[in-house]
Amino acid sequence: MKVLVGFLSLGWLAVFWSCSNAEQQEFMLLAGPLTTGHTLPLGSSDEDNAFNCGGPLPQQSRDYFLYLRSRGVTHFKVPLSWSHILPTGDSNQPHEDSVTCYKTLVQQLNELGIKPLLVLHHSAVPEVFRARYGGWENPLLVQMFEQYAGFVFNTFRDLVDTFVTFSHLHELRNEVQLQNALQSHANVYNVYHQMSEALNLSLGIRANDVNLISQAGSKIMAYVDFLTVHVQYNCKLQTDLTEDLRKLQIGSAQKSILVYQLTVKDCDGNENNFQPFTAILGVLQNKDLHIIGCEITQLFEKLDQEETLKSLQEENTKTVVHRKSASAFSYQKVWEKFRSQTEAERDQFLNGSFQVDFEWSVSSESFKVEGGWAEHGKGETIWDRFSHEGHVFDNQTTDLACDSYHKVDYDVYLLRGMMAPNYQFSISWARIFPTGRRESLVEKGAAYYDKMINTLLQSGIKPTVTLHHWDLPQALQDSGGWTNDSIVEAFKEFSDFCFSRYGDRVKTWITFGSPWVVSNLGYGTGEHPPRMNDPIIASYKVTHNILKSHAEAWHIYNDKYRKLHGGKVGIALHADWAEPLNPSSDQDVAAAERYLNFMLGWFAHPIFVDGDYPAVLKEQIEKKKDFCGKELARLPVFTEAEKQRIRGTADFFGLNHQTSRLISESLNSCDAGPNHVGDFQAHIDPTWPSTASDQIHSVPWGLRRLLNYIFLEYTSITKVPIYITGNGMPTDYNGDVLNDTQRVDYLKAYINEAMKALRLDDVVVQRFTVQSLMDGFEGPRGYSQRFGLHYVNFDDPDRPRTPKESAYYYSKVIESNGFAETAASPKMQISGNKFKSTKLPSQPPSEVPSKSKVVWGKFSPQTKFERQLYHYGTFPEGVHWGVSSSAYQVEGGWNADGKGPSVWDNFTQTGNIPNNDNGNVACDSYNKIDEDLHMLRALKVKTYRFSLSWSRIFPSGYKSSLNQKGVDYYNRLIDRLIANNITPMVTLYHWDLPQALQNINGWDNPELINIFNEYCDFCYATFGNRVKFWITFNEPQTIAWSGYGLGQIPPKVTQPGDAPYRVAHNLLKAHAQAYHTYDEKYRASQGGLVSISLNAEWAEPQDVNIPREVVAADRALQFQLGWFAHPIYKNGDYPDAMKWQVGNKSELQGLTESRLPSFTDKDKAFIQGTADVFCINTYTTKVVRHVTSRLNIVSYETDQDVEKANADGSENTAVNEQKAVAWGLRRLLNWLKEEYGDPEIYITENGVATGTAITVDDTDRIFFLKTYVDEALKAHNLDGVRIKGYIASSLMDSFEWLNGYTVGYGLHHVDFKLSNRPRTPKRSAHLYYDIMRNNGFPLPVEEEMIYGHFPEGFIWSTATAAYQIEGAWRADGKGLSIWDTFAHTALKISLDENGDIACDSYNKIAEDINNLKTLRVNHYRFSISWARIMPDGTNRKINEAGLNYYHRLVDALLAANIKPQVTLYHWDLPQALQDVGGWENDTIVDRFRDYADVVFNSLGDKVKFWITINEPYNVAMVGHGYGSAAPGISFRPGTAPYIVAHNLIKAHAEAWHLYNDKYRAKHGGIIGITINSDWAEPRNPYKQEDVDAAVRVVQFQIGWFAHPVFNGDYSDLMKDIIRERSLAAGRPQSRLPEFTPAEVARIKGTHDYFGFNHYTTVLAYNMDYKNLQHYDADRGAGTETDRTWLDSGSFWLKVTPVGFRKILNFIKEEYGNPTIYITENGVSERELVNLNDVLRIHYYDNYINQALKAYLLDAVDIRGYSAWTLMDNLEWATGYDDKFGFFYVNRSDPTLPRIPKKSVWNYATIINCNGFISPGERPHECQVHEPKGEVPETTPPGGELSVSFLGLEVSGPDAERALNVLFSLTIIATVAVVLLVFGLVKATKKQKRPVKEHIDLAKEDKF
Repeated sequence: MKVLVGFLSLGWLAVFWSCSNAEQQEFMLLAGPLTTGHTLPLGSSDEDNAFNCGGPLPQQSRDYFLYLRSRGVTHFKVPLSWSHILPTGDSNQPHEDSVTCYKTLVQQLNELGIKPLLVLHHSAVPEVFRARYGGWENPLLVQMFEQYAGFVFNTFRDLVDTFVTFSHLHELRNEVQLQNALQSHANVYNVYHQMSEALNLSLGIRANDVNLISQAGSKIMAYVDFLTVHVQYNCKLQTDLTEDLRKLQIGSAQKSILVYQLTVKDCDGNENNFQPFTAILGVLQNKDLHIIGCEITQLFEKLDQEETLKSLQEENTKTVVHRKSASAFSYQKVWEKFRSQTEAERDQFLNGSFQVDFEWSVSSESFKVEGGWAEHGKGETIWDRFSHEGHVFDNQTTDLACDSYHKVDYDVYLLRGMMAPNYQFSISWARIFPTGRRESLVEKGAAYYDKMINTLLQSGIKPTVTLHHWDLPQALQDSGGWTNDSIVEAFKEFSDFCFSRYGDRVKTWITFGSPWVVSNLGYGTGEHPPRMNDPIIASYKVTHNILKSHAEAWHIYNDKYRKLHGGKVGIALHADWAEPLNPSSDQDVAAAERYLNFMLGWFAHPIFVDGDYPAVLKEQIEKKKDFCGKELARLPVFTEAEKQRIRGTADFFGLNHQTSRLISESLNSCDAGPNHVGDFQAHIDPTWPSTASDQIHSVPWGLRRLLNYIFLEYTSITKVPIYITGNGMPTDYNGDVLNDTQRVDYLKAYINEAMKALRLDDVVVQRFTVQSLMDGFEGPRGYSQRFGLHYVNFDDPDRPRTPKESAYYYSKVIESNGFAETAASPKMQISGNKFKSTKLPSQPPSEVPSKSKVVWGKFSPQTKFERQLYHYGTFPEGVHWGVSSSAYQVEGGWNADGKGPSVWDNFTQTGNIPNNDNGNVACDSYNKIDEDLHMLRALKVKTYRFSLSWSRIFPSGYKSSLNQKGVDYYNRLIDRLIANNITPMVTLYHWDLPQALQNINGWDNPELINIFNEYCDFCYATFGNRVKFWITFNEPQTIAWSGYGLGQIPPKVTQPGDAPYRVAHNLLKAHAQAYHTYDEKYRASQGGLVSISLNAEWAEPQDVNIPREVVAADRALQFQLGWFAHPIYKNGDYPDAMKWQVGNKSELQGLTESRLPSFTDKDKAFIQGTADVFCINTYTTKVVRHVTSRLNIVSYETDQDVEKANADGSENTAVNEQKAVAWGLRRLLNWLKEEYGDPEIYITENGVATGTAITVDDTDRIFFLKTYVDEALKAHNLDGVRIKGYIASSLMDSFEWLNGYTVGYGLHHVDFKLSNRPRTPKRSAHLYYDIMRNNGFPLPVEEEMIYGHFPEGFIWSTATAAYQIEGAWRADGKGLSIWDTFAHTALKISLDENGDIACDSYNKIAEDINNLKTLRVNHYRFSISWARIMPDGTNRKINEAGLNYYHRLVDALLAANIKPQVTLYHWDLPQALQDVGGWENDTIVDRFRDYADVVFNSLGDKVKFWITINEPYNVAMVGHGYGSAAPGISFRPGTAPYIVAHNLIKAHAEAWHLYNDKYRAKHGGIIGITINSDWAEPRNPYKQEDVDAAVRVVQFQIGWFAHPVFNGDYSDLMKDIIRERSLAAGRPQSRLPEFTPAEVARIKGTHDYFGFNHYTTVLAYNMDYKNLQHYDADRGAGTETDRTWLDSGSFWLKVTPVGFRKILNFIKEEYGNPTIYITENGVSERELVNLNDVLRIHYYDNYINQALKAYLLDAVDIRGYSAWTLMDNLEWATGYDDKFGFFYVNRSDPTLPRIPKKSVWNYATIINCNGFISPGERPHECQVHEPKGEVPETTPPGGELSVSFLGLEVSGPDAERALNVLFSLTIIATVAVVLLVFGLVKATKKQKRPVKEHIDLAKEDKF
């Protein structure tokens, strides 16, 4: 009846208006607009969800409009999308599909008799424009809108006569924005209203917005033909609509009114159903209001809905006995829609694209990829337990997985390569809360996700975070897991933490990923953890708690964070599509619907419908209970409050879908489980394509049907979009793992079905997520099933990730936003500024040597410290970072598509390369543009340098042979580069001459100059509109010398004396011609640069102080670099050094003219200045010296008269001639600056070769890049060299010329054994990305200095040891020590030194005390010589003279107010004890106790700080393992060190207890042990194996002794490893001795502090020593150092301050924050004595500052610091070579004077200031300055060291000179004797050979 009333009312309105307003225009009954979602009978007033032509028109639109017309509708709203029609804002670039779509819609309305009302815009600026231009306050948007309006009017004016510019003007509240929008409207009205008198234009405002009208007033009313008004009627308030509209009309100068939007409010339950009608009719009857139309949508929709529901109920009564669920109607509707489809219709592919704002994503899950299962305190998860218990295929575990915990950068790298805009990953609950509760928070676990999120955002990738994906903390499972109601609160707490911690950056949250799997497989069948098999109770209880947990998380976000963060929260539900097995069976159809409810509805219905489980689920459970007479499923019941709490708790519907099922009815089972309870059975169609999982088949069409069902059943109710949050399929783990065409087909089909649902069915799908980013741990199947777009090699500890074909395919889908065919236009242009170019000025020729010799004067005298010191800083913005390749090295396709052969094709196919390698396929880049772009995008390079293959473009070398397919290849490459914002840097010639041209003598033929120019001209014309950087030749010196001189490379010409010069001559002319062609024909229009890439190695003179050697170095550079650079960049001619050398050599060789050709003046003018920038390729450095070469060898090489050798600090590479010598780069760049007039410089090649054994973990390349790029940075920042670009060589491993594939330079590894040439990023790729992202090397935060102070009472000290300084080795009754014996044993100590005298401190107490006072220390650490006071090591005899020495020393210290810190044992065991086994004999424990007792008793009243043993590690390992220290034992490395350590620990404990029990109360001192340790960083921090190795290195060093002392026993790590390795070797027990329980108790806690010695850091990596049984093998690690770390005088000591802070924190965390005294820390020097010891000052400043950070920032309890050492002394086995002292000891003076170095005053200042004062506080009174008048010289007093020479005492230099004189005289004498003998022989013997013979021999000798 109500519907009838509605129809009558509409008709009444129409008749009423036509009768009463006959003289006026037709009354408008307005409906619409169409929406992208569910459409109500009269349209929807929801303009926010208006149909935007992102897809085709709905199929039912025509029927729908006919229906509206039948209801009396005359007009229909059509809101246009500004950003869809003009995506760029440019009216010349409309989106044609969108325009066509809107036109179709408008035409359809017109054809059906409904007039369209076209709405140009809503109100606010579209987001896509807002991001670029801001809001309406920007005047530019006014102009853009006017252009848009003009486009719309021109496009639609023949179809539409009524327009609204802004439908919701009232939403603009900002006055400026409002005024600009109004101005836009007015301008549009003025311009376009003149087009047609019939055109009507309006604005939309609210009826009650009188203020807006009064503000606008007459200004705007002149520019509207009628007002478009929003009216709201409130039944409760009985709104007076007439009054509102009357006021509006008065304010608008009596404009007609269209009621554009009519909203009826608070009318539900109103007794008078006609009240809204009455009110509206009252308004319409008022003729004074000039109403011209009214929207009818909401007014009648309620009547329609009620009638629809009534009719459905009536239909239900007729057809079925039992009431169907709403789900059944949804399912039936979908089923009916698709059941009649033919297979061809079903599978028809839909071309086109998704809507502009569609989102693409890729996913992973924490336990599948992260690994790091116990890292940093992570808690155990149920999957950890499950895999450790052996429930996974092949006993595989989650322990390492993909190692993503350490590989965030690696994973984000993959995402950048794919262009993935979103990444969906899950958080491991147990990594953040190990117990599941907040009180167990692990900060490092939380920080891991911070790093992940930040790294994603840095790369422009939005994170989507799943809070829980199956990996419950085991601690929670132990309390029942999801069956325990308390877990709701735990999850709520976890969610709250995540929202709070990450919500400012994460805007899309998923509470649960596929919770059905948890409920069903985890708690129902037990196939997954926690392996509960309880499908009756637990499974349903779990779902109940998950739903409540989800709701609580949603409400937390909604209540606390939504306004703050503005994100979305949803849930990702797993669902198959269910298709009836028998399409004609109503029972199977019903069963399929039940299947969906038991899987999907179980979770979705409560959230998206009514807060409760679906009725069909509840009824089916009850039905089965009645049928079977027992409970098969116990479904918990929600309270009404819980239902309200759960309902609507999702901002989107996440769908995880892989496959479909055929469902049949299966009755009468009384077993538990969803299929039995649900009375259904699932089947697979055998024709469906299978996958590696028998559970997943490819059924793409099921996705479309499922999306339709979800839309009808769930999301149309809550009006939320659908996100496909997981779709993918597994492949097998063997076979062709990279060419996954099956996955490509799968994704193509599934994504297309999603597009069909969106575009054809109007399902609101907003995102598609591919599962998964990479192969991972796939539950019970472990790593045997692979879902990844990237292949992960789980047999390789590096876990390399290699893109599969599916990764490249998905990238293309993302790039094209679907399946649109968007061919790149060959006319694409680079936007932005053109390169500026000015012709280089002519410069005078270089002198001999050149003025650039100042570079040697500046840098050669540098100390090693100055040369090595790392420079932190950045390049200026705009530097071109890039990577390189060249055609022959990467392209392959050697004869494809008409390419002609090159000289390299011929050369390599005739056996000239190792392994007969060639470039026939190379990296196959000719067929792999997508793959190469993937790498370039991932790197985010700005520039890609590549070369063109001349013979691919002109197969014969001539333009007449043009090969269009070759041209097309480069067009595609260039266009794709530009589309990805990568600038192409194109080399025209990189060595691969067309063989046809070589057949006419190649570059030795001057004709090639013009032929090359023809080729260049074509390239400029063809590619120059996009290429703005051209390089004519790459390394012409290599072409000329290696190709035509040495004959090493093609064309393999061996004419070393002249051909190279001729070829170079032609190359220079060819280059100049190509330059001028560009300059004259193309530069003005294209605006590019042209240059040439020259190669050079830096030449360092062997001795910079010898002028001849400087000249030789300069000559070497001129011959290599100046050969080409001098003509181009200087004066058009060769350098004088070269002309002089070759000319003179030629004359001496009897030639009439120089072998070096000459340029005419015209040539010189033509060549000079033919480069816009300087491009340099460089790899290495050589040391050069002058030689006189043989004249009979005519060669470019011998012309130079130089000899080259490897430079200092050279590092080996895989190419022997290319040693890595980073410091040479800075010098070369400076030389270029000085020599060539400060040009802009591009480093166009720089890289390092590694061998084939190195795949992805390329540490050497890491070191190379860090050092070489830093040297370039120094040149730029410190020296003012104008570096504009750096191009790393190379993008990927490739064909490396004469080395074939035996070496690789790539940032990406290419596997040449596989036909598809897979590319895998190396670690260096990630480093280079970071360098580029940071634009250099910004100072790391951890390296920054901090200013502040240590606590009051801080102990400042310096340290020594008895044997190293005392001397007096046999004085006053001292016994022999093991070091006395060791030092007097041959070949043990450097230079046969010993400690017999050492620094003679035994006799220099006063002098040493004075030095300590100078340092201002308040403590002095020294050791006691056990053998000095107990000669035989026992207490049978006490040497009082020895004790008296220490009394005198202590008394003198105390008198100077310096407190003693006494070490009882610093390695010098009495020899007598060693003779009975030493530390290997456990009686030593008692002997040490006795010794300690004597010392405590004698000195204890004066000494309050005791150290029992110094560095027990060195005693055990260095003395008894390696044997390089006393007592020199090395033949029991598997046992002796452990036995010695065992006894050392027990001896320490006994001494501690002795002091504690007997002396502490009396003397009140403290006692501890000093343990030494390096810090260890993983060599590869991205690699768990190296991380573990670093842990072992530290634990096997510091933990070996600290763990027993602080915890009573060795660490479990040490015990387990050594025991397992010992048993594996056949031993009955561990080689590591065990402490008894009593010993554990005795040892534990024997410390008053932690004494710590530290010097350096190492890089650790895993090393397998196989079956070797010794300490290093047990530790299982190798160590090395980073090349960027400063050297010291000791090979093992690198300056690495940051490690100091880290190991101090380690001690704090590992041993309960003990009081720490740093008892040794210092650095050595080994070079000639220099009292200005800047290295030591640098070391102490930085190391002590790190200690201050540990104290101030990290709360490490540091109480004291002792520097090593007071003075240079005997450094054990290195003798006196390594000098650690503050004071230099002049050993050439018998009195051994101590001379202060500069570091003395630096350390004294730190002590006096008790830390560091800031620069702003200086000068400060605490600073200690060197006394005036006592400034020491750089060499010690007394002049230079004297030596004995021929019985005379002379200085070292004098002795050297005298030796040289004697040597010279000896040579002269020898030569004289030889000549004399020769003369005598010649005079007495006849000549026996004719002259001819001599000539022949001379010729023979020549060769």
